[in-house]
Amino acid sequence: MFETHRLRGPEGCYTIGDLRRLAQQRLPRAIFDFFDGGAEDEVTLRANSRAFEQQAWRPHVLRDVSQVDLTQTLFGQRMGLPMAIAPTGAGGFGHPQADLALAKAAAHYNIPYALSSSATTRIETIADQAGGRLWFQAYVLKDRDYFWQLLDRAQAAGYEGLIITVDLAVGGKRWRDFHNHFSVPFRFTPRNFVDFALHPAWLYRLLRHGIPVMENLRGMTRPTTNAIATANAVASTVGKNYDDSFDFQRLQEVRDRWQGRLIVKGVARADDAQRIAAMGCDAIVVSNHGGRQLDGARASLHALPEVLDGVSGRIPVWMDGGIRHGGDVAKAIALGAQGVLLGRATLYGAIASGEPGALRALEILTDELKRTLQLCGVQRLEELTPDLLVPTL
Repeated sequence: MFETHRLRGPEGCYTIGDLRRLAQQRLPRAIFDFFDGGAEDEVTLRANSRAFEQQAWRPHVLRDVSQVDLTQTLFGQRMGLPMAIAPTGAGGFGHPQADLALAKAAAHYNIPYALSSSATTRIETIADQAGGRLWFQAYVLKDRDYFWQLLDRAQAAGYEGLIITVDLAVGGKRWRDFHNHFSVPFRFTPRNFVDFALHPAWLYRLLRHGIPVMENLRGMTRPTTNAIATANAVASTVGKNYDDSFDFQRLQEVRDRWQGRLIVKGVARADDAQRIAAMGCDAIVVSNHGGRQLDGARASLHALPEVLDGVSGRIPVWMDGGIRHGGDVAKAIALGAQGVLLGRATLYGAIASGEPGALRALEILTDELKRTLQLCGVQRLEELTPDLLVPTL
């Protein structure tokens, strides 16, 4: 359908798919697959995107759409778009400035940026150099003292919101990482070294800036120094530090201690959503972790109505997973989400080309969202209602 010529840079990308292909061209396979892949058979990864395809527009016509308003309000503040940048870890493996690029792009478009605990840029660096509306995403760690230190650092740096990710009791099995000998902590093996050598520009940046480190987790764990091991031994190890005993009582402790907005990410059921809203949390994100953890979980878009029923309008509900087009953003809002978190959609641009790539991703999505509203005959996000959609199943 589209030409498959080699892309030169983000300026030649016209879709999020183009930015994905640019990242695939520029990164070693092991690195690209780490960001692009999902858990096990990647059933949920595919289902997230397919869920949007299963909703068809039923547009109005003969409406004045010469002026379209894409702004949204969250926590009493106006945002430029109904979007936020989702927390994505280890961005520095793709591009040394990926985290900062995403944060600056978010500030440019006046939308929140969420920094992951497993980012390769420090909490304080993002606050000092990017500005804008900042959220910090904290994985719940076995080292509880370290966990509280991270929250205190984010609070001191002026982060507006805290995201607690609750769908990650243990790390998922990502088979692409196994086959590619990719792990965190990072290791060279004969297989991936050849892969890396075939991408000299990426390798030059890596050698120039040094092997990326999860800066906010320094001091908590000691990277392994073992020699080349089997594929299973070198698979992604990020999840080994998560606290699988974290429960509602611990979440209440977080709510009591954190002074800013508390956002709970990874919810897919009405009963859980109801209980979280009753605890005084400020927002929920319907998510299955982008298909990277529990394979076989239903698509986020399919889980959205149930979570909305559980919340009953008490707190905002956002969603993420599978968003590759501005029209997907519009569909999520039409089905009741207040907004969406962008994961891979903006990450592809950042890991391929730093800040220009991140900005290009948001430019593409903004243009597509605006056009979708105009072609559906609506002027404002509030006019995106369920009657504009019909299931194609």
